[in-house]
Amino acid sequence: MREDTAERVRATVESIYRAESRRVFATLVRLLGDFDLAEEALADAFRAALEQWPREGVPANPRAWLVSAGRFKAIDGIRRQARFDSLEDHAERAEAIADDSPAPWDREDIEDDRLRLVFTCCHPALGADAQVALTLREVCGLTTEAIAHAFLTPAPTLAQRIVRAKAKIRDARIPYQVPAPNELPQRLDSVLRVIYLVFNEGYSASAGESLTRPDLSGEAIRLGRLLVELLPEPEAIGLLALMLLTEARRAARTTPEGDLVLLADQDRSLWNRALIDEGLALVERALASRRFGPYTLQAAIAAVHAEAPAAEATDWAQIVGLYDVLARVEPSSIVELNRAVAVAMRDGPAAGLALVDAILARGELTDYHLAHSARAEFLRRLDRTTEARAAYERALALAKTEPERRFLARRIAELA
Repeated sequence: MREDTAERVRATVESIYRAESRRVFATLVRLLGDFDLAEEALADAFRAALEQWPREGVPANPRAWLVSAGRFKAIDGIRRQARFDSLEDHAERAEAIADDSPAPWDREDIEDDRLRLVFTCCHPALGADAQVALTLREVCGLTTEAIAHAFLTPAPTLAQRIVRAKAKIRDARIPYQVPAPNELPQRLDSVLRVIYLVFNEGYSASAGESLTRPDLSGEAIRLGRLLVELLPEPEAIGLLALMLLTEARRAARTTPEGDLVLLADQDRSLWNRALIDEGLALVERALASRRFGPYTLQAAIAAVHAEAPAAEATDWAQIVGLYDVLARVEPSSIVELNRAVAVAMRDGPAAGLALVDAILARGELTDYHLAHSARAEFLRRLDRTTEARAAYERALALAKTEPERRFLARRIAELA
């Protein structure tokens, strides 16, 4: 086997891992009925691919090959364990997994394995935080550290939460399936929250060299579309609209070198008009129901931005009004911060600064770099240079992505 062939295959396997590993994992969970066993099977399948594909060639359907390889590796492992333990349940379990039914991983229908896995992870028997943490870890493959950053929670605490959630699913025999129609509405809020957090991690990465992770935001949109088709509730429609309108700005958010570009400075000709048109239609559909909630309100705010031909034409009064409603529907310090920015654009930086200082004075968002960055921007616009520099330095110390750190460093240098 030539060395260059092996390297090409290795690169192919790595690419397939990035694109397909969580889909393969979701199907293995369904087939094997166990998170940890599926994780081991996933690793075994990709290990087998690295060994066999250089000799045999990359299969026509890599995902199906990996699922099949992982399933057989798991069966072999269980049967070996049965010989050591002499327990009948091991043999029964292996035979159940080995049941030769039509290859279910080849079907592309609405009851997608990843959507099944989302609903399993969002089962009401689990706590709300555990639902989100488990889904981000198992469905999307985020690291415990990235999830912990999103939750502003220590990584060991998140790890324990995930372990306990998997044990609960196993011990309570929670089924791996999309709920029946009468059960769907009560499960919807948790699923929407999960999908939104996945999108946020993809659109504005919590850490790393890149500002965004298109694979995650794209996956969240895919799950959002599946959910709307499965359950066209107003808030599911509103969330999909929000993600599309936000994703539409991706190409304008960074320079070709990967540096951050603020919304006011973005080249709006780079915005994806097809996504905007689809998102605007979905916003109108959700609002027309008059049963909308926080996701639809956020989508309406994104729609105001999308409809403005230039930054200076933005209807900030309408945006502040929408934030007022959102703050009543779902009060949070993040909503207050975003409203403060809108107020500053409508009424001037002094008004925004007063609102941000009030949030920080309550001890909220003190470790959130965007709060200090917004405060620094208001101070800069008020020519309070020394205070602005200190606020930017605080934001820089808290920022996790390199593009954000470079942006804040440039702001500090400009003040100097």
